[in-house]
Amino acid sequence: MIQILTTGGTIDKVYFDANSKFEIGESLLPELLRESNIQDGYIIRELMRKDSLELTDDDRATILEAVRTSDCSRILITHGTDTMAQTAQVLKPLADRTIVLTGAMQPARMRRSDATFNIGFAWAAAQLLPQGVYIAMNGEVFEAGAVRKNLEAQKFERIATD
Repeated sequence: MIQILTTGGTIDKVYFDANSKFEIGESLLPELLRESNIQDGYIIRELMRKDSLELTDDDRATILEAVRTSDCSRILITHGTDTMAQTAQVLKPLADRTIVLTGAMQPARMRRSDATFNIGFAWAAAQLLPQGVYIAMNGEVFEAGAVRKNLEAQKFERIATD
C-alpha cells in the first residue's frame, strides 16, 4: 500500500483569467491515477491546498508529521515544484521509508500538462526505489539534498553535494 499525500502546487492550480489569477483547486489526483491505469493499492490524504511558495515551516512540519505517522513504508507526495527540494530536505531524517515527491510544471487541468506522466513515473519510483527521500520529475529521479529547480530551464537538475 502506498500513502499519497497532497499539498497543492501547480498540479492542482485552477486559472480564472488571462492575468494568471489562480487558486489551488480540488486535487485531480484520483483522475490522474485512473488515467495512469493505477486502480488500487493506495490511500489518498489531502494535507493542504497551497502553492509551494506559500508553504511555511509549520506546513513542512505538518508534512513531516503526516509521513512519520503513516502506517505505510512507501509515500508519494504531490507538491509544488518551486519549493519541492526544500520539503524533500526536511523529510530526509525519515530514511526508514521510501518517500517520493512529484508535481507538475503545468496544471493538470491544462491540455499539455506533464502531470499524468509525473504521477505514473512517481508511482513506479515509489514502488521500486530503496528507502530514502527522492524527487521524481519528468523521467528523472533525484535524491533529496542533491537537487534544485532550474527556473530558467524549467527543469530539475542535480547539484554537487559535500
